[in-house]
Amino acid sequence: MREGPKYKLHLVLLLSCSIIFPLYTNIKDIFMETSSFSQLPISPEILSAINDMGFKTPSPIQEQAIPFAVEGLDIVGQAQTGTGKTIAFGIPMVEKVSVDITATQALVLCPTRELALQITAEIKRLLVYKKGINVVPIYGGQPIERQFSLLRRSPHIVIGTPGRMMDHLSRKSLKLDNVSMVILDEADEMLDRGFREDIETILKFVPKERQTVFFSATMSKPIMDLTKIYQKNPKIIKVERTAATAPKIEQRYVQVREGAKFDALCRFLDLYNHKLSVVFCKTRRRVSELVEKLHMANYYADALHGDMKQASRDGVMSKFRAGKINILVATDVAARGIDVENIEAVFNYDFPSNAEYYTHRIGRTGRAGKEGISVTFIGMRELKSLQYLERSLKCSITSVEIPSNNVIEKIRVQSIADKLLGMREKHLDKSKEAFTALCAQSSLSSEDAGSLLLAHVMGISKAAAIEEEVSSRKPKREKKDLPKNGDDRVVLQLSLGKMDRMRTSDVVGAIAGETGVSSHNLGIVFISDTKSFAEVPQEHADFIIKVMNDVLMKGKKVRAKIASDSEVIAADKSSRPERRGGGGGDRRRSGGSDRRRSFSSDRRGR
Repeated sequence: MREGPKYKLHLVLLLSCSIIFPLYTNIKDIFMETSSFSQLPISPEILSAINDMGFKTPSPIQEQAIPFAVEGLDIVGQAQTGTGKTIAFGIPMVEKVSVDITATQALVLCPTRELALQITAEIKRLLVYKKGINVVPIYGGQPIERQFSLLRRSPHIVIGTPGRMMDHLSRKSLKLDNVSMVILDEADEMLDRGFREDIETILKFVPKERQTVFFSATMSKPIMDLTKIYQKNPKIIKVERTAATAPKIEQRYVQVREGAKFDALCRFLDLYNHKLSVVFCKTRRRVSELVEKLHMANYYADALHGDMKQASRDGVMSKFRAGKINILVATDVAARGIDVENIEAVFNYDFPSNAEYYTHRIGRTGRAGKEGISVTFIGMRELKSLQYLERSLKCSITSVEIPSNNVIEKIRVQSIADKLLGMREKHLDKSKEAFTALCAQSSLSSEDAGSLLLAHVMGISKAAAIEEEVSSRKPKREKKDLPKNGDDRVVLQLSLGKMDRMRTSDVVGAIAGETGVSSHNLGIVFISDTKSFAEVPQEHADFIIKVMNDVLMKGKKVRAKIASDSEVIAADKSSRPERRGGGGGDRRRSGGSDRRRSFSSDRRGR
C-alpha cells in the first residue's frame, strides 16, 4: 500500500470534494430562489390563471412544495393559513387530474365548511383556462340530498369536512376507488376537533397506492404518528410564521356603517398621523373613488390597482417611497407588489375576501423588525367573518373605537398651529391684508372670522356625520327593503322563482355551494313569482354568473345575470323581499331558522 505526504494530500482532496460538492449543491438549492411561477413545473393554462389572480412570485411554501407534489411525492408541510398553501397543493392537484377519467381522483379534507368553500373557490379560479374538471364541496349545513346529485356526476375533485364525507361513504354516494391524491389541510385542527377516527376510516376507502399530502400549523406527535402510518418517505417542509401572527403587527378592528367609513378613516389618519399608510379596497372603482375623496379632504393619496400600466404603477410607488404621497389606496391584486419597509399602518377599508388576502394586506407593515398597526373596518355582516378569520389564523384582532371629535380637533388644531408657525415669515403681511378685507366684507369680528376659518380648514362641519356612530358601541344595521346595485355589490338574478318552489335557503345554498363564495358575503335575498334575486360581491359577480349558468335547480337549468334596478323594483311589486343579513341574524322564512341552527350547533363541521 502506497503511503507518503503526496498520497495523503490526494486522499484529503478527494475526501474534501466528496463532501463539498454535495454541500454546495444543497446550499445552491437553498439560496437560489425561484423568481416566478414560470420556473416551476406548471402548465401554461395554470400560469395564466395564477397571473389573473395577481400572484407574481411563489411564496416559500409554494416554491418548496409544488415541485415535490408534481413529482408525486408525499409531503408534510408545516404552514399556517395565509401562507399560500392552498395554491401549493392546488396546482399539483389540478395538474394531476385527468379529464378523460370520469371519477373522483383527488380528495381534500379540511376541518370546517368555511375552509372547504374557500379552497373550492381558489381551485375553481385555478381552472379558469383548464376546462372540464369538476370540483364539488361537501359539508354539513347544506342539504345532503343536493350533494347526492352533485356526487352522481362523479366530480374529479371532492373537497369537504370529514363528518360529511363519512355520511356519504356510509350511504355509498361517495366513491373513492380512483383517488390518487389525498390532501389533509389544517390536519392539526382536524385532530383537535376529534376527527382522527373519521380520517383513518376515510383513508381506508382510498387505494393504498396514492399520494398523501399533510399541511399543519404544527409538527405535533399525533400528526407525525399519522404520517408514519399513511405516508411513504414524506418530504418535510417548514416555513416561517406568517405576518398575521407576527408580534410586530398590532391588529385591530372597528365596527362602522358603510356611510360613515370615509369620515372614520380620516379620523384614524389624523389620529395616527403616520408617514406612510396603505388603505385596501376590494375593487378598482372603490380605490378611485376613495382617492378622489381623500384629495378633496386635502390628503396626499394615490391609487394602485391591477388595471394600471406598469409605468404608472412604478411612478406611484416612486412617489410613495419618496414620501411625496403618504397614503396608498390599493386593491388586493396590487398588494403583492408593495414592498416598502417604512409603512406604519394598513387600513382594510373593505373586509378582505379570505384569510390569505388579509395576511398579505397586513404584511405590508411591521417589516424589517419594525412595528406596525392594522385596522379593519367591519359592518355587522362581517362580524362572523372576522371571528372565523381569528380562528383560522389563530390570532387576536382587538376592537377599537372611532376617535372622538374632541381628540381629533385637538390633533388638527396642533397640526394647523405647526403649519401656521412655518408660514409666518413668508406670508404673514399679505395674509393680514386679506384677513382685514374679509372681516370688513363679512361684518364679522376678527375673532369670529378666525374661528369660522379654523372650522372650515378643520372640516368641523363634516364631523357630525359620524357622531352617532361614535356614541353607539353596536351600530344598527341599515334597513333595506330591496337589494341594490352599489359600489361593491351587485344584484344577481336567477331565472327561477316561487312558482318553481324556490326558497331563500335554496338561493343561498346554491350560490355558496356551487361557487365557493361564503354565504356571509351574500346580502339581501328575495324571490318573486318567476325570478330570484341576491346581493353578491361585485368582485365575484362574473365568476358567480359563469358557474351558475351551468347549474340545475329544481330540475331546471338556471340562467343567471346582473339585474338592473328597474328589474329589482318590478320584482318587488309582485313579492316582498325575504330578508337575510350577516351578523345580525337570519330573518329568512321557509325554514331559514333551522338552517342557521344546523350551522352553529355542529362544532365538527359535519
